[in-house]
Amino acid sequence: MSELHHECGIAAVYHFGQDRISPLAQQYGPGRVSRLIPRMLLDIQNRGQLAAGMTTYKPFDKDLLLTHKNVGLVSEVFRMGRKNKYQKLMDQHEGPAAIGHVRYATCGKDDPSYAQPFERTHLEKRKWFAFGFNGQLSNYPELRAEIRSQGDFHLARETDTETLMHLMSQEIAETPEIDLRQLLTQVSQRLDGAYNITFINARGQMFVSRDPNGFRPLCYAERDGFFAAASESVALTNLGFEPEEVQDLDPGCVVIIEDGEMRIERYAPAIQTSHCFFEWIYFANVCSRLDARSVYLSRKVLGEELALQERESTVNAIVVPVPDTAKAAAEGMAFSLSVPCLEGLMRHRALGRTFIEGEDREAKARMKYIPLPEVLRGRRVFLVDDTIVRSTTMRVLVDQIRSKGGAAEVHIRVACPPIMAPCFYGIDMPDVNDLFAPRFAAQGETMTPEIEARMARHFNADSVRYLPVDSIAKALNKDPEQLCQACLTGDYPTPAGQRLYQLSMKNFSSNGPSGRRLVEEEVVETALPPARL
Repeated sequence: MSELHHECGIAAVYHFGQDRISPLAQQYGPGRVSRLIPRMLLDIQNRGQLAAGMTTYKPFDKDLLLTHKNVGLVSEVFRMGRKNKYQKLMDQHEGPAAIGHVRYATCGKDDPSYAQPFERTHLEKRKWFAFGFNGQLSNYPELRAEIRSQGDFHLARETDTETLMHLMSQEIAETPEIDLRQLLTQVSQRLDGAYNITFINARGQMFVSRDPNGFRPLCYAERDGFFAAASESVALTNLGFEPEEVQDLDPGCVVIIEDGEMRIERYAPAIQTSHCFFEWIYFANVCSRLDARSVYLSRKVLGEELALQERESTVNAIVVPVPDTAKAAAEGMAFSLSVPCLEGLMRHRALGRTFIEGEDREAKARMKYIPLPEVLRGRRVFLVDDTIVRSTTMRVLVDQIRSKGGAAEVHIRVACPPIMAPCFYGIDMPDVNDLFAPRFAAQGETMTPEIEARMARHFNADSVRYLPVDSIAKALNKDPEQLCQACLTGDYPTPAGQRLYQLSMKNFSSNGPSGRRLVEEEVVETALPPARL
């Protein structure tokens, strides 16, 4: 399933120990651990392929903070294919601490000025800082309107990241000796949505924080004075940390490093935990563990759940995953049904990020996947995908499997319940008008065989099966109350999310314009108190 994109991923390193060298930093030394950031970003490249960047703390240089960022994959931005240029870049960005970021935009344009980290320079060290942001502010329209309503303030970019930078700058300016925990406490009171942050300033103070709902994953590890944090655990274990050393940061908490010491504090009260279930079933690296649950095992269990509800004959059947994130679910389903799991669809690796000029979404999908007739011809194919969003890609795949692959039957199996509502917390999920499932079923309506039969006719498939909503919590081994499943149920865990959903449903019921990102819509009134700007 290639129709969804994540907002971004973050990473940080700091060798804060003064009296020893961590064995994990011996390759470069404590003053050069910033060199580890590009390899960490490669491990979380799945979270954002549009842009990448890093900011290094350089305590002995004129540029106390130095930022490098651009549009492109991590390997492109850091010139990793050119050894000499990569080494020169890393030499320029050596330091004992650094933060990194990979981006896919759910908010803002696709140009280098939107790449992160964002850096705010200043003559005062406490006011000179850089930060990376993972998530999406659901109340961004209100915050933006407040800032613009103040006569002498200006926002240069259409992104919630710049709004967050303004809010942090204002708090630092108003309170000369505000500490990092207080800064987060003050700013978080104005925010609604998902916001994991990595921050470093020209004093060498760093913090890594997770929002009070815990929408997005964030983990950290420390050994012998060497600290690392990332959106996913795979980036830390690949540095050499043992799995048991990697800890999930609790929602509403922050890791602070200053004056050669590290501590963890709570900056916001514990509220409703709302881990995004999509992290496990689609976005995260399959090698990661998120909030103590394996991504691979979660997807495998979803496939086993599909097998439990299977009603079609398995004679002459094969299970075929849609590359790549559906493989674990397909394996789980196939093993439970005792049928082969074969790669009857191959992803066109050579295309990569190539822009196909003039082609629409359907044409791009036809170029992206290649069916293998040697695998598919004459077979009953159970085609497993992790979810269906718009349906364009799935229609193309079914047609390709039949016409080019020669399959006798195609049965679509979706390792997720139907997507019924947009996401306002960091996933590039379209407005209700662009979603597939709401055209066939109302919110809260049970997915009946009749509804699934109509969906199958839309795809020209022999059948369609979804998982029920309760299968998600079971597969993740989580209490459903600890998960954000708003895109399935319409039950949003924050006030701004609820307001945006009502607006989205109003547009849907009145056949309003589709494809809009409501968090970017202009607002005239706001229920929030005036910003102190």
